[in-house]
Order: sequence, then C-alpha cells, then structure tokens
Amino acid sequence: MPRSGEALDAEVVDVWLKAQLPHLEGAPDITQYSGGASNWTYRLRYANDDLVLRRAPAGTKAAGAHDMAREFRIQQALKPGFDRVPQVHALCEDPGVIGSPFYVMERIDGVIPRRDMPRDVELDRAGTRALCIAALDTLVALHAVDATTPSLAAFGKGAGYAQRQIEGWSERYRRARTWNVPRFERVMRWLADSVPVDTGTCVIHNDYRFDNLVLDRADPTRILGVLDWEMATLGDPLMDLGNSLAYWVEANDDFFIRGMRRQPTHLPGMLTRLEVIAYYEQASGRSGAHWAFYETYGLFRLAAIVQQIYYRYHHRQSRNPAFRHFWLMVHYLERRCLARLRAS
Repeated sequence: MPRSGEALDAEVVDVWLKAQLPHLEGAPDITQYSGGASNWTYRLRYANDDLVLRRAPAGTKAAGAHDMAREFRIQQALKPGFDRVPQVHALCEDPGVIGSPFYVMERIDGVIPRRDMPRDVELDRAGTRALCIAALDTLVALHAVDATTPSLAAFGKGAGYAQRQIEGWSERYRRARTWNVPRFERVMRWLADSVPVDTGTCVIHNDYRFDNLVLDRADPTRILGVLDWEMATLGDPLMDLGNSLAYWVEANDDFFIRGMRRQPTHLPGMLTRLEVIAYYEQASGRSGAHWAFYETYGLFRLAAIVQQIYYRYHHRQSRNPAFRHFWLMVHYLERRCLARLRAS
C-alpha cells in the first residue's frame, strides 16, 4: 500500500496512460516501492503489462532536483549505447494530472539487493565476489559509453565539472541546513581549495549502488538493469566512484556506519573500499592521484543529500518516519569527512 499522503489516483493515471499506451488492458493494480528516499516510485500491474511510474515528492525541492523530464530523456538517450537502462515509455510534464510531472517505464523483473540480499538469493564468498566485480564492470561499461553523440552531449556543461559540483553542493547544503546539523564550513573550504583537474568526461550515474541494480533471478551475479537515473549527467568518472564509495560499508567499520548500511557490501567476498579503487583503476585504465578529494567529496555530497531529505521532514513537507533521525547521519558524515582530511 502507498504511504500516507502518497497515494496515486488510479483512475486518473489509467486514463492518461492508456492515451499514451493504447495496448494496456484492464485497470492497474498500484503498489508503492518502499526503497529510496527521494522520488516516489510505484508499480502498475496491468493484465498485459508491468510498468513503473516515478514522480517527484511533494514539498519544497532543491533547484534542479526531481526533474522527471530530464531523468526520462537521459535514459532515452543512453539506451542505445547501454542496454541496462530501462526502456522508458511515456512522460507527463503537466503537474495538473497527478500533482507532479511523472514518467512511466518498463519494469525489469529481477531481484534488487537492498540492505541485505533477498532471502531467496544464496551466494557463497565466490558468488558474492563475482557479483561485486560484475557491479564494478557495469560501472566501467557505463563510463565507456560514447558521450559525444548529440543526444548525450546535450547533458554536459563542458570542463570544470568537479569545480561546479563543489560549488553546487556547498550551496545546496547551506540552503537546506537546519539548526541541529553542523555547518560543514571547514570541509567545504578544503574541497574548494583541493579541486583537481577533471580526469575525463563521460556518462556518470551519480547514485551507483547495489540497491539501484536489478539482478537476474536465475543468476544473481548477472546484472540486468541499472535504476534511478535522476542525477545522471556528463562528468568526471572518478567523482562517480567517489559517490559510490560513500555508501560502501565494510564488515569491520564502526557501529554507526554499519547501522547506516543500505547495501550488502559487508558480506564475505565483497571488495573493500581500497580494493574497489584498485579494481576500477585496473579495469578502466584510469588512475586517480587525488582519492582523498574524491572520497571526501562523496561523503560531503551524501551529507547534503541526506540533509535535503531531512529538511523536508523537519518542515513537515514529508511525514515519512524513516527520515526522523537523518540529522544524526549528517553529524556522523561530517566526522568522517574531517577524519579523511586529517589522514590526507
């Protein structure tokens, strides 16, 4: 069942969607996906098709965030060169239909590893390692897509991606800051003073995690799809990996970060963060001389994302109880950033 205040008007959605996809039969059975803390995502099961609808959440949104049209179009442009993107079907830019722009895409049938592997997925150490390598190889393949094609090149802003990211996320954090979270000024100053030259420009996912991957039910080490392209763009691939490392929790990490874990990177067979970096460098042919910057950026950016979500809860724009203690995560992430700075 959809969460309180997040239900879709099934009749309205059905009428609009059948005008775009006349082959649909019957009325949709609508359920809401519980994963994710940003856009609202629903499954629409018709008699003859299985679809997914994504829409922006209610409440105040950061500039450029939750852009459904952009998310739709980047997947549309990427599909010919990267087959693990879902096929998108229809885009509605009129917020008057359901209260927000939305789009509809195919549902890829498979399993999604979230905080833990699904109960019906059994992988030993070797299988877990194979899954981890497959996930990294998929990221390498994404970064190898030809980003000069006109449809993809339109999403880039040219050189200076790293600089723009530090400026943009610093501004977003300051705007979303509430009284009960740290200022992050020391971290933001260090990042601004340490920006490296871009190592390249390619398609980057910007939220690449195991819980955005769809695995083959018959062979869970095989990745069928990559989901959640909201923040995808053209940029520095090492920034993309730095973002992924912010979510990478190891079995011997401290108690607090293990409590924050959202993907099964703690399992025996998973690579450590250092091993992830080494594997990516070998597989991609890219070498990063500034990993302290990329890792600190990933942690700070995650803190800004968490704070933007908490800001909506703090101001009663969302009542999802999962967001209640996000401010504690922001404090912890600042400590992680400061520890990384001291070690660099």
